[in-house]
Amino acid sequence: MRFASSELIDFDTHAMKFPRSSGVLLHITSLPGEPGTGDLGEQAYRFVDFLAAAGQKVWQILPLSPPAEGNSPYSAYSAFAGNPLMISLPQLIHDDLLTANDLSQASPAPTQSDATTAMPAPTSPASQRHCDFAAAAVHKEAALCIAFERFQNTASHPLRAPLLAFCKKQAKWLDEFSRFEALMRRLGDATWTNWPPELVTRQPAALSQWDEELAEAIQYSKFKQFVFDRQWHALKRYAGEHNVQICGDMPIFVAHESADVWANQTLFAVDETGNPTLVAGVPPDYFSKTGQLWGNPQYDWDALEKTHYRWWTERFGEAMRQFDLLRVDHFRGFEAYWAVPATARTAVSGAWKKGPGAKPFDAAREELGELPFIAEDLGLITEEVHQLREQLGFPGMRVLQFGFDQMEDDFHRPNTFPEDSIAYTGTHDNDTLVGWLKKREPSSPDPLAEWIATHEHPPGEQVHWQLIDAVLQSPSSIAIVPMQDLLGLDNAARMNIPGQAAGNWTWRMDDTSLNAALADKLKSMTQRAGR
Repeated sequence: MRFASSELIDFDTHAMKFPRSSGVLLHITSLPGEPGTGDLGEQAYRFVDFLAAAGQKVWQILPLSPPAEGNSPYSAYSAFAGNPLMISLPQLIHDDLLTANDLSQASPAPTQSDATTAMPAPTSPASQRHCDFAAAAVHKEAALCIAFERFQNTASHPLRAPLLAFCKKQAKWLDEFSRFEALMRRLGDATWTNWPPELVTRQPAALSQWDEELAEAIQYSKFKQFVFDRQWHALKRYAGEHNVQICGDMPIFVAHESADVWANQTLFAVDETGNPTLVAGVPPDYFSKTGQLWGNPQYDWDALEKTHYRWWTERFGEAMRQFDLLRVDHFRGFEAYWAVPATARTAVSGAWKKGPGAKPFDAAREELGELPFIAEDLGLITEEVHQLREQLGFPGMRVLQFGFDQMEDDFHRPNTFPEDSIAYTGTHDNDTLVGWLKKREPSSPDPLAEWIATHEHPPGEQVHWQLIDAVLQSPSSIAIVPMQDLLGLDNAARMNIPGQAAGNWTWRMDDTSLNAALADKLKSMTQRAGR
């Protein structure tokens, strides 16, 4: 089942009509395989095989960008670049850029043990793996340096022409990113406002001088992005050949410590020294009593409008090159956004400001055509946000875990999901289903207990599987289940705790998790739901 644009779009209303299907949420770093962290290598292809065998049509991932701080893919030092930690080193052996001996000599490989910042100790064997990002970074950087040196010393290497073509095609973002990364590493500081004043203000003479001095480092940065892009698109092609579409995830904000803000200061809420004046967050909500203070600089939407939202169109365009579908994170920020003074310690002191509405999307449509986007419309959502989403024709999200807090509130209950929505048991910000079931404090009467008692399920089916089945059976056009829920893991396998700065993003699937029995069970359930 391919999501061809001509089959998806009602051109009179712009409404995206996705075929009834289902998929799995699993980030690249959570894949098993090579020590340190999951990557774009063999296990990624094996996961596509699992999805195909299980009758799944969508693989949803988290952002691919290089994290700026805390390993969060939602705070990146580029909105366009890929994370080099996801590069598969064994694949570089096939490209004649590395040898097996190179990998053993580059640096000690990361161990299989839990990362020091991992979640609390798990209670089930299948959740004991965690990423060790720091060790993986050391090992991969050493190996990639070897690969780059070998590439530079091989004038006839078959990847030389593809690299040049990539650099030319992606120059709009790649030139600034590679310059930023080279400077960041040379100066030992990602906070560019701490750089020499002539670099902070981007004086042409200073930029030219540093470009010359860092020419090799800049080329190395471009090389890594080329390798990542090549491996990513090979995986995407393989997924397409197996009728699996990849759903990406686009954070609305970028980190202040990013090439994007440094190179486009007039488009962000920063002062003449480059420091933020207004930062992003959300007010108190389901996840946090003091809200969430993300710290990303807010956009200067008036300045962006004067450019006809060129930066956003380029960003959307690159995302459409990378993915088949795209989840737009924090969609409500386009209608109104929570602006917090940069000096604030929590998000409580923020205020709502009017966003650009449909304008960035309309500008992108003029150049890119229709947008196969999903609006992340969770949290404090107003009628105006719903109207904007409907105006743009994007399906929203419904999350089962939000549907059983109050008897009278059934908005997130599976039987009420509309067709133009994407259904989830939970997202990367939720606890796992099993963890949620263990921790929830039922009200009296309990809407979840009543719902389970009044809906048919296979005899003896575990409760978390009953809830997965409910999401699959819902009217939503696409149903997505996190891999942790399919494996029945508890909260030790949780991906993220909003508002908690450390210990997130490290969960990693065990090598033995993918098996025929699980694929058969999911396929049977999916077929029964007509997906």
